[in-house]
Amino acid sequence: MGSFGGATTFVTDVLVQNLTSKMMPRASFNVSLLDRNHVRIGNGLLVIDDLTAGQSAKVQFQCKSVGQPAMLNIAAYNGGGVPSSTKIPIAIISVPPGAALKVDDQAVGTTPVTIRVLSGSHSLELRKEGYAVSRTPLDVNPDEAPGGSITITLGGLGNDTIELRDGSVLTGDVISMNLESVVVSVQGNQQTLERNKIKKIFLVERIVTHTITGPETTTPSTVPINEGQTPHK
Repeated sequence: MGSFGGATTFVTDVLVQNLTSKMMPRASFNVSLLDRNHVRIGNGLLVIDDLTAGQSAKVQFQCKSVGQPAMLNIAAYNGGGVPSSTKIPIAIISVPPGAALKVDDQAVGTTPVTIRVLSGSHSLELRKEGYAVSRTPLDVNPDEAPGGSITITLGGLGNDTIELRDGSVLTGDVISMNLESVVVSVQGNQQTLERNKIKKIFLVERIVTHTITGPETTTPSTVPINEGQTPHK
């Protein structure tokens, strides 16, 4: 113990034991010194590295105090590698709503939905018919306040999508269709599909231009025609 400038430095040996069944590569704890009125008058950081399951270790701990401590308080410092066991609620909202949501490859419901996750890194996947699959990472801090929300705007499909009755899906450009078959170009290769094997077709929005020339028109003009993202069965 030493004193300088009104502050006292405490140095002590601490015995730490890993009571879990897993290897603890790094653990950190906030140690707060309190006076008789439970006012914090000092604090320090206790760090332990490479502690196997059930193992004990003696480490040196040092902290400063501006008064005479009467008690201490210890809490896990999550920034140092101790995972929090508290799940944090976060609302996931999609535009448009109604997307099937997976968190870490586990289905959790349809947006808007509130999920509860531990601190750390997670992955979100949203799927909705007529829209491209959206995948995004989710990083949750240990001190994340509950009641937060994330809004994800779903993007349009980049290509026409054909869902077959056997569960497979083709993406490409639909060239033509009639009552018996559909011709689609997939990566430059044309395929002809029987209509009775197709469950759904999603067409992306395009602008098709037609050149119109009249007897009194010398400059060609274009007329845009929009094809909506409507599923065809």
